[in-house]
Amino acid sequence: MPKYSIIVPVFNRPDEVDELLESLTRQTLTDFDVIIVEDGSSKPCKEVCDKYADQLTIHYYMKENSGPGPSRNYGVERSESEYVIILDSDVVLPEGYMAAVEQSLKEHPCDAFGGPDRAHESFTDMQKAISYSMTSFFTTGGIRGGKAKLDKFHPRSYNLGVKREVYQKISGFSKMRFGEDIDFSYRLLENGYTTRLYPDAWVWHKRRTNLDKFFKQVFNSGIARINLTKRHPGTLKLVHLLPMVFTVGVILLIITAVVLRLLALDPAMGETFCQGFPLGKTHLGWWVLPLLPILLYILLVFIDSSVRNKSMVIGYLSVKSSFVQLFGYGFGFLTAWWKRCVLKKDEFAAFQKNFY
Repeated sequence: MPKYSIIVPVFNRPDEVDELLESLTRQTLTDFDVIIVEDGSSKPCKEVCDKYADQLTIHYYMKENSGPGPSRNYGVERSESEYVIILDSDVVLPEGYMAAVEQSLKEHPCDAFGGPDRAHESFTDMQKAISYSMTSFFTTGGIRGGKAKLDKFHPRSYNLGVKREVYQKISGFSKMRFGEDIDFSYRLLENGYTTRLYPDAWVWHKRRTNLDKFFKQVFNSGIARINLTKRHPGTLKLVHLLPMVFTVGVILLIITAVVLRLLALDPAMGETFCQGFPLGKTHLGWWVLPLLPILLYILLVFIDSSVRNKSMVIGYLSVKSSFVQLFGYGFGFLTAWWKRCVLKKDEFAAFQKNFY
C-alpha cells in the first residue's frame, strides 16, 4: 500500500495529463500511486494513462460529469493511502516534488498542506505573464503562496495534500464549482485540523493560455468569494476587497479625467462648473492628474515583471494580465454581491448559468 495517492480530476485534457504523468515518472521518491478521474470527458486520456502503465501505478476511472469537487471525492474514495495529494491536470512536477513533501511532513507535521506554483521556462510569454499576475506582490496573487504565513495556510486544489482520514471526516469537497478548495480549507480549520504551506513542494502551473479564458476564471473566483462568505460568515477580509476597490477606483479616476478634459476644452463651461476654480488654457493638463496613480501602477508592474522574467515583452503582457485579473475578480465580486446580498438570491439560482 503506497503512502501517497495522487488524485487528478480530468476534463478533456489528455495532453496535460501526458505532461503530468511524464513528470511523475521522474520523481526521486516513488512511494505513490496515481488515480485519474475522467469527469465525463469527450476527449478521454485512457490511452495516455496506458502509455505509462509500466512506469507508474495508475488507476483510471471514467464517470459522468459532476465537476472537480465530486470527482476528487470519487478518487479519494478509491484510494487506500495514508495521504492523498490533489493536483490539477495542468500542473507539472519538478523531480524533487514528492521528496520535498516527504521531508516537509517530517519536519513540520500537519493534517493538510499546500505548496506554491511557478512558471516553467517552456511556458508561452502569455502563460508566464498570467503566472506573474497570480503570484505577484502587486496583485492579489501576493497572498496565494508567499512565505510570510506558513501555518493556517489555505491550500489550493492545484497542489493540495491531506491525510485521507481527515479528508473523509470533513466529507471532502463540496459541490461548489469555484472556491471549493477554499471552502475545503475553511472546513479543515473550523474542525480543528492543522494546515501548512510547504514552500519547497512547489509545482509548475500552466493556468490559462489566453486573457479571455483568464478573465472568465478570475471573474468566477470573484463570485466565489461572496459565496464563500455566505457559507463561512466572518471570513471576508480586507485583502479580499482590494480587487473590487481597485476596479471601482480605476473607473472613477478615468471618469474624473474625462470630465476634467471636457471642462478644459471649454473654459467657459469650466468656470461655470467649478465656480471660481476655472479650467482655462493654463490648466489644460490638469485632466492628466487622476491618471497618474494608474500610470504609476502600470510602470511598477512592467518593471517588476520585466526584471523577474528577464523580458520586456512579458513585462508588457503582465500589465495586461494584471488588469484582467483585478478587473475580472472585481467585477465578479460586485456581481455576486448584487445578486446574493442585495437581491437575496441563493447560490444556485444566482449563478446557474455560470457554474451549473
